[in-house]
Amino acid sequence: MKVFDNTTKKLFLASWVSVNPAEGSELNVTAIQRDIPKYRCDIFRFLRQWLNNIQICDRKFARRICGLIPAQCPFEREIKLFGKTLFYIPPLCKLNPLYEELVSLRFRALCYLADECGEDITQYC
Repeated sequence: MKVFDNTTKKLFLASWVSVNPAEGSELNVTAIQRDIPKYRCDIFRFLRQWLNNIQICDRKFARRICGLIPAQCPFEREIKLFGKTLFYIPPLCKLNPLYEELVSLRFRALCYLADECGEDITQYC
């Protein structure tokens, strides 16, 4: 009898979701749905919708957006002393609740400059 195989399947699955023994190793989806609240309060919903609905139709505005929103996280750092890494600060931008919308807005501005205006966008990358 392989104790490891039987134990790990039940251990890993039990830590995430409940397993219905009648169905074998298939997941019980209703157990997962029961834990999710029906109504989630999203306090940033208005700002997300506003950022997603911004239309890029001006060359100056697109350039300004590409200049204001950085291509990479400016907070990511590697602190070194005498060539040795003391510690590493991970990118903190993903903690921003509007990160995806800002990146999307910057991408739309870059696409507008490249496709509609025919500009070279390598300076913004």
